[in-house]
Amino acid sequence: AGTGKSTVAKILAQRLGFEFLNTGAMYRAVAYACLKREIDLSDNEAVGQVPSQIEIVFPNNRLLLDGHDVTEAIREQEVTLGASVVAANPTVRSNLVSLQQAAARGTNLVTEGRDQGTVVFPNAECKFFLTASPEERALRRQLELNAKGQFIPIDELLTQQTLRDERDQSRECSPLVPAADALIIDTTHLTLEAVAAQLETHIRQRMAT
Repeated sequence: AGTGKSTVAKILAQRLGFEFLNTGAMYRAVAYACLKREIDLSDNEAVGQVPSQIEIVFPNNRLLLDGHDVTEAIREQEVTLGASVVAANPTVRSNLVSLQQAAARGTNLVTEGRDQGTVVFPNAECKFFLTASPEERALRRQLELNAKGQFIPIDELLTQQTLRDERDQSRECSPLVPAADALIIDTTHLTLEAVAAQLETHIRQRMAT
């Protein structure tokens, strides 16, 4: 979280003329649906049923959940925290992984998510793992929230971020780890445009061979 992966992936897709798949938003959408239905996120069975009960589509870089635009709503802090819990649910992951793989068939695609290079697309032509210092990641999240009129102290964001990282890295199903053949890029001191340019250069070199 906070490394710029979603924005960079979107920029990259535009530059390459590829489709873009925001898998993190899919988990957020499931968490949002659970919260709206007042489903306890610790109830694995109930949460696991939600993906088969909802429709998620991405028209024009927006996210529609059952026909309703929730692009901004899924970025709320409660949904952000809930998405990490939902993502640890094996049934949810199985459902969404199948949808992600289906979306990629027959198309050139840029996708982002914590398990894309390890589980969902292990044979992807190019894999990248973006990282940044904890402080920089929390600051970016704080600025994002500030732009929406929300303020959360940096210490609180750091604590939430640490818990989320630990949950993502320690879950049994698709833990957060870089793929063995991924190019690791520290974005702490780089602009999003600079990161996108670095990735684009690498991809075009691969495409030329």
